[in-house]
Amino acid sequence: MFSPNPNTITGLEIGTSKVCAVVGNLSPEGTLGIVGVGQARSRGVRKGEIVDATTAAEDIRNALAEAEQMADVEVRSIYLGVSGAHLRGFNNRGRHNIPSVDRDITEEDVQDVLKNAKAINLPAENHVIHVVRQHFIVDGQEGILNPVGMLGAHLEVDVHVVHGVTNRLQNPIRAVKGLQLEVEDIVFNGMASSLAVLGAQEKELGALVIDLGAGVTEYVVYADGIIKHTGVLAVGGDHVTNDLAYGLKISMSRAEALKIEHGSAVVDPAVKGQTVSLNNDHGLPERSLNLEHLRRIMSLRVEEIFEIIADEVENAGLLDYLRAGVFLCGGGARIPHVQRLGERVFGLPVSLGRTKTISGMVATLDQPEFAAAIGLVKFGSFQQDRHRRRGPWLNRVKSTLTQILQRD
Repeated sequence: MFSPNPNTITGLEIGTSKVCAVVGNLSPEGTLGIVGVGQARSRGVRKGEIVDATTAAEDIRNALAEAEQMADVEVRSIYLGVSGAHLRGFNNRGRHNIPSVDRDITEEDVQDVLKNAKAINLPAENHVIHVVRQHFIVDGQEGILNPVGMLGAHLEVDVHVVHGVTNRLQNPIRAVKGLQLEVEDIVFNGMASSLAVLGAQEKELGALVIDLGAGVTEYVVYADGIIKHTGVLAVGGDHVTNDLAYGLKISMSRAEALKIEHGSAVVDPAVKGQTVSLNNDHGLPERSLNLEHLRRIMSLRVEEIFEIIADEVENAGLLDYLRAGVFLCGGGARIPHVQRLGERVFGLPVSLGRTKTISGMVATLDQPEFAAAIGLVKFGSFQQDRHRRRGPWLNRVKSTLTQILQRD
């Protein structure tokens, strides 16, 4: 019999190829452990966004039921991952004049300057998902982490803002609420993945996390311990499959099977002249395909994804700050030799992202495709801890979600 548990935190990623639900348990000491995982094939999502609400709801229900069964809990609310090409990230600065120079900067001043940083001139149809504080500036002195108690006349704050189109954010929220579940908060999937795979040291050194999904590729740049840059490309593993289907003149289903069985992100000279037999529906050889050609098609598409990200990170002036290197997650991180290709494009060490500082279900935690959902649970644990210390937070989140749902 399922039992509700106030320390249970559930993350839900509604992806293009799969819906994934991860259930975590937060101990009284603050230790987070994964106790349940459920997944279902995703049939109602394209490029990270719901296109068939009824089918998507069924897949969400199936993934959650499997996670509930494994964790032996009843899920009442979730932290929801969101994605899509409509999401944008940029840096902004807020300013606030301290009324009197002979008094300390207070928490109220900090809230005022953050409020000013959030007062961004966005299109009316857009909604802010995250405002991540980077650092404060007091009377021109930069790099201040906490200005409370300092003396100053002018307080400024640099923040990273992630926003998206309100109507397109409504769709996954409504799909979840239609299942009689509460949405505690929405989280950019790329940020969730970075929370799962980066520790404090990598964030401080500077790191790029790339989540190679089926429909979209998300990335997040950390430097000096804070988020400096985020992005979403409407390109992913499905586009590799589509390229193979077009280039080899085969069906999408066959292209997907060939990608999994014979694919590679690099073209090794050893495969020159090798072929792959393509069988018909009866399992008999139908024709032969050039293995070198197959892998070259894959390599070019993945290389293009990496090059676009490298260009954007370089244009943001952050490529030289990635001293910890590049971390890959998502289903695309399973492509053979994808790390080798990444190192060639970025000129940096590239490694498979592994979830950190979370206990339980070690085999599951090592799967790159679960990074976003695990990161959603981790995000939820941070918020629950903050809620314990600062009660009004939860009401602010629910108010924000109400705004999203009410704007039609």
